[in-house]
Amino acid sequence: MSDIRRIALTAGEPAGIGPDLCIQLAQTAQQSEIVVIADPVVLQQRADTLGLPIKLIEFDASQTPEAGIAGNIVYLPCEVTGKVVAGELNTANAVYVVKSLQIALDGCLDNTFDAVVTAPVHKGVINDAHIPFSGHTEFFADGASVNKVVMMLATPELRVALATTHLPLREVSDAITQESLQQIMHILVDSLQHSFGLKRPRIAVCGLNPHAGEGGHLGTEEQTVIEPAINYMQAKGYDITGPWPADTIFVKSRLADYDAVLAMYHDQGLPVLKHQGFGDAVNITLGLPFIRTSVDHGTALDLAGTGKASATSLQAAIYMAETMSQNKNIP
Repeated sequence: MSDIRRIALTAGEPAGIGPDLCIQLAQTAQQSEIVVIADPVVLQQRADTLGLPIKLIEFDASQTPEAGIAGNIVYLPCEVTGKVVAGELNTANAVYVVKSLQIALDGCLDNTFDAVVTAPVHKGVINDAHIPFSGHTEFFADGASVNKVVMMLATPELRVALATTHLPLREVSDAITQESLQQIMHILVDSLQHSFGLKRPRIAVCGLNPHAGEGGHLGTEEQTVIEPAINYMQAKGYDITGPWPADTIFVKSRLADYDAVLAMYHDQGLPVLKHQGFGDAVNITLGLPFIRTSVDHGTALDLAGTGKASATSLQAAIYMAETMSQNKNIP
């Protein structure tokens, strides 16, 4: 059995920088076999536009995985369903984008792949094509029949998990329950133990309201929902504290005492993390029966085909998937 990991890489929105990043990534040797799920014609056309040399090799699942050779792209074909022009969205290709994700999902579930890494998609154009889609996280959770997953972004210095993800702010409070928080904390602890090798992870939990509710004067969710969930986890022996005011827990000296922060909503935790390490951050879905990581940015349509996009975050996502795969099931 080979020690080389086999990682699926979905190329994302074809009009965006996803194909560019896959091509740029292939210019460097990789320690895993990276299988790009995309239309090879789009990859070749974009490589020609960028002036970067590539050799396209169709994926053969019967072969033993081999580390990536600089200049080679191992691809699993998925044909586009509409015309592709860099920087110009086309709803006809929404079917292609979703199909590429389904291929990756199926390959992870049947153990063809050790992990999946995703380049950015454009949620708006997929929905404009009348395909319900709220994001990679929800797509993979539904496809794997998992009722609860956790979105976490990580840099080398900071990990931030989210209690809620892509919700309007007015819906956040209703979505946070004691039961859901306990589930999220269990998933977070389990993942930090078994995918990151932390025997006793230390987790700081943010409050929802300013100043963590100011003793109930600025909101009661901390007292009625968040504190009881934390107390429940502490009673089971977990190293979880809070609720902390979000404007103070992210102070560097406080973060030194924790392995991860659990924020209550998207824009409570992610602006801090992206300010701290944009371009080096990785988006991770915890709680799936397989490893999934992604870039920390969007499709950047204005950069597609220009050669100005950076593959730094994609490479970081590959490294993270490799690390998690190596640490898998280590208590």
